[in-house]
Amino acid sequence: MPDSVYKIIELVGSSPVSWEKAAESAIEMASKSLRDLRIAEVCQMDMHLNDGKIEAYRVKLKVSFKYQG
Repeated sequence: MPDSVYKIIELVGSSPVSWEKAAESAIEMASKSLRDLRIAEVCQMDMHLNDGKIEAYRVKLKVSFKYQG
């Protein structure tokens, strides 16, 4: 296997529906401008609250993609 280099970035996705949809939203947006996405790791999950009710689910992801130089 040839040598490869990968870059890791952090993304935050949000959704009023679920953490899964929040992560999916972040990956879909990233895939529009980044090529060769490889791994997504969930680092943190939280919720945005308003008057004691959940307004949005948020997910912080570390996403890696092949570095093209």
